[in-house]
Amino acid sequence: MKALEAESDERLLIEAAQRDPRRFGEVYEDNFDRVYAFVVSRVLDRTEAEDVTAEVFHQALAKLAQFEWQGTPFIAWLLRIASNKIADRWQRQSRLREVSDSDLEDAGGSDGIERRVMLAQLIEELPSDHQRLVVVRRFIHQRSIRDIAAELGRSEGAVKQLQLRALQSLRDRMGENK
Repeated sequence: MKALEAESDERLLIEAAQRDPRRFGEVYEDNFDRVYAFVVSRVLDRTEAEDVTAEVFHQALAKLAQFEWQGTPFIAWLLRIASNKIADRWQRQSRLREVSDSDLEDAGGSDGIERRVMLAQLIEELPSDHQRLVVVRRFIHQRSIRDIAAELGRSEGAVKQLQLRALQSLRDRMGENK
């Protein structure tokens, strides 16, 4: 019974904030801790987690009028926004990341460097942003399927399918480039 009352209260609060954005402060207060905990567990840098959390609530406020109640908790919508913000930041950072001298030394000579460059290019050319994200999270960041699924808001089976398709695509493309 309390769960139904809480859902009803949350729904009324969201609807009030949709009518009057000044009421968004209450929504923010009710959800900040969970969103921040979700973000900080994925970015591992306090300053960046604070920035991402701020971006999440900024976007939530901007898009609140578009939110439609579908029976799932409002926090699920916020965590989806957070997942997308984290993925966007990671993609921007990976494009900007330069190869350091120590990375080149660890690559094992020019053959190793060429293979790493080719693999990085092939990953960037994967047909889906989600496939790229899964490959990077899984094999570079060493994240579990469960963590990736939570971040993307998908089932573990869906993440495994994305991983399988991405690896098949990489294998096919590596064969073409030999």
